[in-house]
Amino acid sequence: MSSVSVCCSPDTTTCSKPAAFIKQPRKLAAECQSAGYPGTLIPYKCDLSNEEEILSMFSAIKTLHQGVDVCINNAGLARPEPLLSGRTEGWRTMIDVNVMAVSICTREAYQSMKERNIDDGHIININSMNGHSVVPQSVVHFYSATKYAVTALTEGLRQELREARTHIRATCISPGLVETGFAFKLHDNDPERAAATYESIRCLKAEDMANAVIYVLSAPPHVQIGDIQMRPTEQIS
Repeated sequence: MSSVSVCCSPDTTTCSKPAAFIKQPRKLAAECQSAGYPGTLIPYKCDLSNEEEILSMFSAIKTLHQGVDVCINNAGLARPEPLLSGRTEGWRTMIDVNVMAVSICTREAYQSMKERNIDDGHIININSMNGHSVVPQSVVHFYSATKYAVTALTEGLRQELREARTHIRATCISPGLVETGFAFKLHDNDPERAAATYESIRCLKAEDMANAVIYVLSAPPHVQIGDIQMRPTEQIS
């Protein structure tokens, strides 16, 4: 049976250039189909700061595709809001997307697996090295706090899955600098600074993250990978 992947595209509350981010999954889906890859990639627009939209997305997945077997919580963002002078709105946005959305999606994915007796599912949280160490950059201190939360949530999830006597697994993947649109959201008022973030060293690529996900999913059923920490070789912090 062919696989189905649902790619959730963030809405305006989570992305400074929503139209571009929505078009990317659609373009990728078309490219995958043209290349003849197995399975189907289905883009789905969802505001991850809105629980109703998340629940609607999971309802649509249930109706159209039966449910979720693997959930990869990949969405995340940082706003330049220091602890001493940051805006509450920016902090709340990071909490909503980086912590609450991860938790809601995890809960709904687990319930989807449970009601269909899926005992070998997997929940993967794309975390960050900022979830393991605090770097001396004030603009990412609150972001780091949200990623520390993801570290704790993933281990808590692993423990609860054991208590539920299921073989569903939970994993973190914690990258350093990955060349994405992340810096352009963090420094949305300074695109030159954002671009320079990715020019200083040879960064990780999206393909590196995909390979890490495949590695995690390929582990034998009796092996649970708790966390993969990966940096560009040239990265210092």
